[in-house]
Amino acid sequence: MRFSLKKLRLIFVFVLFAFIANAQQTHINIEIPAHPANEKLISHAGYTLSYNEKYEQANWVAYELTSAETNSLYNRTNQFLVDPKVITGSAENSDYAGSGYDRGHLAPAGDMGWSAQSMIESFYYSNMSPQVPSFNRGIWKNAESFTREAAIENHVIYVVTGPVFTSDMTTIGKNKVAVPHAYYKVILDYLEPELKAIAFVIPNEASQLPLQHFAVSINQVEQITGLDFFPLLADTLESKLESGFDVNLWSWQNYSHSNKSTTSKSKSSTSSVQCNGTTQKGERCKRKTKDPSGKCAQHQN
Repeated sequence: MRFSLKKLRLIFVFVLFAFIANAQQTHINIEIPAHPANEKLISHAGYTLSYNEKYEQANWVAYELTSAETNSLYNRTNQFLVDPKVITGSAENSDYAGSGYDRGHLAPAGDMGWSAQSMIESFYYSNMSPQVPSFNRGIWKNAESFTREAAIENHVIYVVTGPVFTSDMTTIGKNKVAVPHAYYKVILDYLEPELKAIAFVIPNEASQLPLQHFAVSINQVEQITGLDFFPLLADTLESKLESGFDVNLWSWQNYSHSNKSTTSKSKSSTSSVQCNGTTQKGERCKRKTKDPSGKCAQHQN
């Protein structure tokens, strides 16, 4: 069986990211659902997800995002579809109709415009979760934009996004789609010269706080969700990346103010250019940046 380059990268993402806490599997085929009853592993062109039948949405969505893939070749379809790979049936239009909640993307359409198929599949209901409109179109949109900027600057990143499930969630629609109180986003830069990671936990509500306010360590997300995100990393490296985070290693020029200010600044962003900083080897940095200084976040510091 032959796999495309993108498919091979998705296999890598699947193996790299942790899907069930304390899982002891040594080899996993991404086409086969995992064993726990509440988890169904599904692979699409642009992302892999773990589907939770009880809550009718994903436990997590994981994917690789490269700088090239941030350049959308295909427009949003805005055609929300039942996921044909969820054999028990995913949520559907009627669940969200009149609910007052947005059909919020976990893997955003803005990250999936590199192919027609990935764009179509980004609108599957398995990739949706009920989000407060002012959250979805505000602080959550900022987090999605920050992720794309990170991919541009660092060439390739790995992303895991999902809801924070709790016992007191309300539901919408005949399929009883759970409404999470918060969402998380975990970002890993696994390329030299500076391996780094950062995560966010953001309440499902309107916010005028800067994005940095919601930054947390991966360990904190693991404690909240019960997931283990990078179990195959060497223990020392995993501990270093997951136990803390350094905001100075990431670019925040568009995300250091309230949502209103962020939206205005994002629209005025310039095109990304290669960083003009110099690495320890004396070579020009290969990262991309939109900062007016012409330097990526690392070389600004």
